[in-house]
Amino acid sequence: MAKIKNLMFDLGGVLLNIDYNKTANAFKALGVKHFDELYSQFGANHLFESLETGIISEEDFYTTMQQYCEAGTSVQQIQTAWNEMLLDFRIDSLQYLDGLKEKYDVYLLSNTNSIHHAAFIKLLQQETKQQSLDYYFIKAYYSHEIFQRKPYPITYKFVLEDAKINAEETLFIDDSINNIEGAKEAGLQVYHLLPHQKIENINFDRL
Repeated sequence: MAKIKNLMFDLGGVLLNIDYNKTANAFKALGVKHFDELYSQFGANHLFESLETGIISEEDFYTTMQQYCEAGTSVQQIQTAWNEMLLDFRIDSLQYLDGLKEKYDVYLLSNTNSIHHAAFIKLLQQETKQQSLDYYFIKAYYSHEIFQRKPYPITYKFVLEDAKINAEETLFIDDSINNIEGAKEAGLQVYHLLPHQKIENINFDRL
């Protein structure tokens, strides 16, 4: 196994605490039936994939979701429900990245969208002194900006090529087993972060 030179982190569930159930419950309260069949930690239907890959606009997303909701549901209500899953940042984990940057080239690869991106950057600014996540990484890759999302192997290969790094020298850390499997298929080394784990408890030098 090659020596690890690069670390590639997921965001939600790794550096940012999230709760999918809060968004599911919020949408159910707006009249959306079977929301879990539309979106979850493990998958997304065409609407959500299109939002997360930048294919559709925020306006298109809101308009479509209004069709699932009770009549009269506002854009603001949908935005609030969609952002309910975003809790707070793991400050100790972010601080741990500072030490890791001295030994590794550190990257971020996140499935997200323009609505969530604006919301969690606001959270970051409130909870830390940083204006963006760029401080912590050589480069942050967001699915809605690169028009590709995990767990498709082509997404990881795009990042590897753009960053000019080798798959076998790169460790990918994610809390979703689907994303882990996609990274393995793309040739990366992987670490599946379990619900009780935090990255600051991982000794990357021993992996």
